[in-house]
Amino acid sequence: MIEESELAACVRKALNRYFKDLDGEEPCCIYEMVVQATEKPLLTYIMDRAEGNQTRASEMLGINRNTLRKKLKQHGLSD
Repeated sequence: MIEESELAACVRKALNRYFKDLDGEEPCCIYEMVVQATEKPLLTYIMDRAEGNQTRASEMLGINRNTLRKKLKQHGLSD
């Protein structure tokens, strides 16, 4: 069995808490919720590590630079 990463374990713990807090209510849009909750801090962190260099940041993330620009704009992180 593959060992779960620390990040994956944190996500699993947060989802367990989310479902517990729902207290029987039907969940909705979980994928979008998780993406929105994790994407902005990820982009912020990587842009800081890349010292604002979008080319380096896109390489670190493994995404196209235009995709990075779009995501930065979506999250209000672009100039």
